[in-house]
Amino acid sequence: MSAASLKTPHDLTITPRDRRFGRNAPQARWWMGGDPIATAFYNALSITFPKGEAFFIESVKAFREGAPEKLEREIKAFVVQEVIHSREHVSFNKRIADAGYDLTILERKVTESLELTKGRPQILNLCVTMALEHYTAILAAQFLTDATTFKGADEEQANLWKWHAIEEIEHKGVAYDTWLHATRDWTRFKRWKVKSIMMLLVTKNFWSNRFDGMLELLVQDGITGWQAKARIFWYMLGNPGPMRRLLKPWAAFFLPGFHPWNHDDRNLIALVDSEYEDARLPGGQVLA
Repeated sequence: MSAASLKTPHDLTITPRDRRFGRNAPQARWWMGGDPIATAFYNALSITFPKGEAFFIESVKAFREGAPEKLEREIKAFVVQEVIHSREHVSFNKRIADAGYDLTILERKVTESLELTKGRPQILNLCVTMALEHYTAILAAQFLTDATTFKGADEEQANLWKWHAIEEIEHKGVAYDTWLHATRDWTRFKRWKVKSIMMLLVTKNFWSNRFDGMLELLVQDGITGWQAKARIFWYMLGNPGPMRRLLKPWAAFFLPGFHPWNHDDRNLIALVDSEYEDARLPGGQVLA
């Protein structure tokens, strides 16, 4: 655990920000600047969050006993942040449905995927969480680094994703540090082998599920067949190309000595955080 303590900034404070978004106005069907492809990407991702965040919470909480005091505090703050994220994406997903989309198939697939984790060793669920938390952190950094990400998007929905992004960056080391704590008796090679295999499996599922989810939503927009697939591939690999642009930070996960905080990108948090000063929660409490 000592190595993790050295790599997570000692002065890092994980601060839940209790914000509510989009409650007072309808959400446009293609809220990402009128672009059905970009809208489908974010909508398909959001549909996974409510149940996915709950899975992350339970996976990390399972190993908090005996954790160092600092990590225990960070786990508590992580849980509060994820609970609020889940609440806001439940609301966001309701607005997707209100805009005319049927989410039944996508939500069922999320439920079926999580059913597969039941009865599995808890350490494997933590490993999945740790890998997916790396994905959410590097995606968040990409969202905030590129000033054009939400250009033309509905302001309230863009603010939701920016808020979510800064908190993903802020707590990006918690699941990894919990993994290091939980596997402290493992050899370095065993830890590297297991996490590397899991990341490869998670990567395959993450992108195939995004592709399938986008296709399902685009069918409801009347965009089907080769046209839909070609436009998704261009979005993913061309412009803006999230798959292409994530390759380097994704590959860093496999390097010896990797830790999420090897790259300190708290400057990205500062770009957005001032907007949520009044929403900061003292003591990790969740407002009703």
